[in-house]
Amino acid sequence: MANKTLLGFDFGMKHIGVAVGQTITQTATPLTSLKATDGIPQWEEIGKLISTWGAQALVIGIPLNMDGTSQPITAAAKKFGNRLNARFKLPVHHVDERLTTAEAKQVLFDTAGYRALDKASIDSFAAKLILESWLQHAKQQ
Repeated sequence: MANKTLLGFDFGMKHIGVAVGQTITQTATPLTSLKATDGIPQWEEIGKLISTWGAQALVIGIPLNMDGTSQPITAAAKKFGNRLNARFKLPVHHVDERLTTAEAKQVLFDTAGYRALDKASIDSFAAKLILESWLQHAKQQ
């Protein structure tokens, strides 16, 4: 697999976590959490992140129920991915994001205690987990 830079997104109606990762290292780093209004971000902010990091593809976490069925936010996350693709003309990949927020909270708490549990840190760390999950799955393909 050729080295590519990707941005990962933890979609939410009010906040969207963002991480950056590399296919060569199979790792990602939390970047930021963007504010959104009803799931719509400031597209210019995403454009700046894509440009700054030279992202060649995007990964969106798709929220599902524990049994794998859709929930109300599932369609909104997919719509967000479609809008990213239409706007920035980059490949958009979806990945199951079940339990990433819970895992992000646990890792942050274990690392730095309660002070690490702010919304932006949780969202961007969840985006890191989403992106790393996709990178690991893509490696096995």
